[in-house]
Amino acid sequence: MTLVRLPPFSAGMRIGLFGGSFNPAHQGHRAVSLLALRRLRLDRIWWLVTPGNPLKDPGELVALDVRVRAGAQIANDPRIVVTGLESDIGTRFTFETISFLKTRCRGVRFVWMMGADNFPGFHVWRRWRDIGRLVPIAVIDRPGSTLVAPNSRAAQMFAPYRIDESRAGRLADMKPPAYVFLHGPRSALSSTALRAKSPPPAPPVRRAGCG
Repeated sequence: MTLVRLPPFSAGMRIGLFGGSFNPAHQGHRAVSLLALRRLRLDRIWWLVTPGNPLKDPGELVALDVRVRAGAQIANDPRIVVTGLESDIGTRFTFETISFLKTRCRGVRFVWMMGADNFPGFHVWRRWRDIGRLVPIAVIDRPGSTLVAPNSRAAQMFAPYRIDESRAGRLADMKPPAYVFLHGPRSALSSTALRAKSPPPAPPVRRAGCG
């Protein structure tokens, strides 16, 4: 079995798991993380930069190591750890990743974090109901999703387990299923929009004699 090096942790820590392509990472990701650190009273947040999103075209992704390095520059906070550990684990789906981490990190209180713009499509994720049974979930408001996300199929499924925002600081200690919808300052930045503004990469230079 390949040895997987995880970020530092200890039993009792409250760690948010923030997965995504981060293609590219931007200040909106950082803002969401800082909000979650404060409102959820987390000790750390691990950005799980995915090697490939099963629901997106892999041709759109920049190399994993490039996205991890860029993410670390954007995060710029010792409490936010940017990692590509899913590539080392060999997982493709969120359920598999969380299951692995809960097995390896005994005693850690994990919370799954996701933007409200992704919550309406949560029901198409592999074993999405089981994700909610593994860890508490924090859904963070995003522009255009304030009304849509709380009325989505996943929100209806987990409605009996939704807690008031005033109790958000206790979410990590709660037995799943449990979820909270966090409101706060919203960033309109998105990776899709940033990619659209970026010029296409220059073609490789072909040198004589290189074939």
